Amino acid sequence: MAARQGPWAIEFFQRHFDEDAGETVPAQVFLDAVPDRVAAKMVAVVQAVAAAPPPAFSGGGMWEAMHDEMSGVYEVRVDYNGTHYRLFCVLERDGANVGLTGASIVLIDGRSKKYRTTISAREYKTIRSLVDEYLRRRPRSVLGP
Repeated sequence: MAARQGPWAIEFFQRHFDEDAGETVPAQVFLDAVPDRVAAKMVAVVQAVAAAPPPAFSGGGMWEAMHDEMSGVYEVRVDYNGTHYRLFCVLERDGANVGLTGASIVLIDGRSKKYRTTISAREYKTIRSLVDEYLRRRPRSVLGP
């Protein structure tokens, strides 16, 4: 039996000055805008995934791998007061090779939608473009200490 790895780091993607002069941190902006209990639940899910670590975390409907054009992206799912909240993340198993401290969960951005609606293709395209922007940079662009 293989030894279990320790917890993964949690990082926030920060847009690079070349892409966004304000160097926005989209996931942080999202979490600051949602109700406090939603943000707390999302952070708790990410912390549980990091502690498991991700390959061992079962998800329970709150942590899901995305598919098709969003392949390689994971989402934290929280429902509250008739709204679905989604926080989009990327796993960096070999984070040390791309300038991170080690294996990391990187929080990219988030979206919310009312029950029985869908996130538009345009919004998914925006999220995918942020993921691609993040993955293009070496070292990765994350929020510093």
